[in-house]
Amino acid sequence: MSGAERPRLLLATANQGKLRELRAILVSVPVELLGLDDAGSSPPCVEETGETFLQNARIKAHAYADWSGLAAVADDSGLEVDALGGAPGVRSARYAGPGSSDQANLDKLLRELAGVPPERRTARFRCAAVLAEPREGREWRAEAAWEGRIIEAPRGSNGFGYDPVFLPLGWDRTSAEVDAATKDAASHRGKAFRALRPAIEVWVGDRMAADRYGPAPPDSAPPGSAPPGSAPPGSASPR
Repeated sequence: MSGAERPRLLLATANQGKLRELRAILVSVPVELLGLDDAGSSPPCVEETGETFLQNARIKAHAYADWSGLAAVADDSGLEVDALGGAPGVRSARYAGPGSSDQANLDKLLRELAGVPPERRTARFRCAAVLAEPREGREWRAEAAWEGRIIEAPRGSNGFGYDPVFLPLGWDRTSAEVDAATKDAASHRGKAFRALRPAIEVWVGDRMAADRYGPAPPDSAPPGSAPPGSAPPGSASPR
C-alpha cells in the first residue's frame, strides 16, 4: 500500500443499503470500503451457527477476513419480542422456516402475538458489529439496541423485514414509515456501526503508520486501545 492509498476494509455483505449506511458513517475516515461483490469472485456462504448476535457477527467477520485477506466488518441483527421470550432472536431472518420470505416471517410473528395487549408487545431490534483482522488478528466489538413495540397490523412500505410492525419508543410512525436517513440515525445497526467507528479509526491509523514507518513491535498497544472489558456500554471494545 503506497502512502497515497487508503487502507481497504471489507464490509461482509452484498446489501447495498448497509454499504451506503457504513460509508456515510465513515465519510471522513480515509478508508476504502468494499462489499463482498467488490472483494472477489465466489465469496463463501458462512453459516450462522451462533446462539447470540455477537457470536454470529464474530463468525462472519473472521471468516470473511480470512477469505479476503482484508480486515472485515460484519454484523448480525434481529428482533427480540418480550412476550415471545426473546424470539425471533437470532432466527429472525428464518423465523417461518429456512428460506422464508420477509412476509412469511412477519405473518408468523403477528399470528403468535394475536390477542397480546399493546402493553405486553414490547420489543427491540438488536445488532452486534465486529471488526476483525485476518488470520487471528485483533478484533473489536460493538452492540446496540432500538426499543419499541410490535403493532397489530403492518404500516408503511419502506424498510424491510419486521419494519412495518415495529413502532420505535416515542415515535408515532413505524420504522417502515420513515425515510432511510431518519431510520439510520435511530436504528440499532446505525448505533452499532457508529460505536464501531472509533475502532475503525484506530485500525486505519495503525495501517497507515505501518505503511509509513513499518509495523509496531508485537507487544505495543495500538493507539486508543483498551484492556478487554474496559470499554463503556455502547462503545467498541477490543478483544
